[in-house]
Amino acid sequence: MPAIPEIRVDLCNDQPVRPEKDFVLYWMIAFRRTRWNFALDHAIARARELKKPLVILEALRCDYPWASARLHRFVLDGITDKLRNLAEGGVHYYPYVERAVGAGKGLLAALAHHSCVVVTDDFPCFFLPHMVRRAAQQLSVRLEKVDSNGLLPLRATDQLFSTAYAFRRFLQKTLPAHLSHFPKADPLARPDLPQLKSLPKEVTKRWPPASLTWLENSQSLAELPINHQILSATASDAVSGGEAPAQKKWLEFLSKKIDEYPEERNEPSAEGTTGLSPYLHFGHISAHQMFHDLMSREKWSDAKLAHRASGSREGWWGVRPPVEQFLDQFITWREVGFNFSSHRDDYDRYESLPEWAQETLAKHSRDERQWIYSLKDFAAARTHDPLWNAAQRQLSSTGHIHNYLRMLWGKKILEWSESPEQALEVLIELNNRYALDGRNPNSYSGIFWCLGRYDRPWGPERPIFGTIRYMSSDNTARKLRVKDYLRKYGEQKTLYREIED
Repeated sequence: MPAIPEIRVDLCNDQPVRPEKDFVLYWMIAFRRTRWNFALDHAIARARELKKPLVILEALRCDYPWASARLHRFVLDGITDKLRNLAEGGVHYYPYVERAVGAGKGLLAALAHHSCVVVTDDFPCFFLPHMVRRAAQQLSVRLEKVDSNGLLPLRATDQLFSTAYAFRRFLQKTLPAHLSHFPKADPLARPDLPQLKSLPKEVTKRWPPASLTWLENSQSLAELPINHQILSATASDAVSGGEAPAQKKWLEFLSKKIDEYPEERNEPSAEGTTGLSPYLHFGHISAHQMFHDLMSREKWSDAKLAHRASGSREGWWGVRPPVEQFLDQFITWREVGFNFSSHRDDYDRYESLPEWAQETLAKHSRDERQWIYSLKDFAAARTHDPLWNAAQRQLSSTGHIHNYLRMLWGKKILEWSESPEQALEVLIELNNRYALDGRNPNSYSGIFWCLGRYDRPWGPERPIFGTIRYMSSDNTARKLRVKDYLRKYGEQKTLYREIED
């Protein structure tokens, strides 16, 4: 069996491999892609080892937290692409879309009954870890989960890092050893596996696979028992899920935006980032591919690495400054969240904040608030602040929010809530309800950063914030070009006089 790095494979139960069964099952739950995917590589290797066909099950339940037309549509787009592309792919792709709450119950067990071994994705966030643990207890066949989240394996350290600097320094010491182990770019090009004639009829009759006809019917989504008030992105900002749109966005960034990344990434109207956060979250594109493509373009080799792990944000990779800055966001700031969520089950709870942050917030929890808004007010963008309202409108209408304004958005929710605990509840609810990239380790990093995670105390001590880093809409409007952003997502008139000048 080809060497998938052992550190990326974890045994979930003590059940045996059953070579007498019919196929190997890959239960695709997080890395919803057919390229650059360690979990798929491992499943193919298992199938070759056992000389069995491979079945890929990609199921979509309808009762997950915050289930909505927006999130469902993004996943269904990816399923539609795979159903087209895997018709002659040498593996059996089985997409199942639950039409009623609980209708999919028993499907995994029924397929596992016919499986030699079950391989799944190791994603350390949302309801997925709990779902995998329950499956491991119920299945009578070996269940293995594979980490294909980022460049650094989740189990490369038992240490929890409290600052990006400490994590960056660790990466500079540790990451080079893992850069020689990448998943295959196109593992299904020549899978060389036995063909499965058909799945058991008792399985497909009870749990019929989704068809292209159904998926391409514009009315099909409306039939599902999910939240239809959270619509797919508006037509002008339409974002389609799937591997093909992800590749298109990535190539556009490489060819047109990377050189201006340092200057444009924080400008709300510039759209200077990759826009790939939703695709990374749903597994439609791989961090390994992105690193490979970018560094190949830069003609990079590990010989360019600095020998000293200084923890510096720039200079260690030995590439151009725009690329250094992108890599720090893409690797350090993205993967530090995976480090946290894979080592602490309470990554999404107030008690996971640093002690200093909890202490200063508690000290100022009873401070007088000039404005207090309810969850409904926040969701409807009914505050006194035009720039905040614009950021919330962008989030609620498009499913994403500008990276820099997300920080301001979170800080103001802290300032305008009755308590810091209530502010966190609002942050999580709004982010997970509306954001395509919500419910992710990286998005929890952004939310909790607003309350002090990965930060340090800042003076002067202020009401409500204490020593939590402060941000204001006025300063943000002075620093950034927000006029076009406000025109697009805000009201016609603004309080920021300097924008009108």
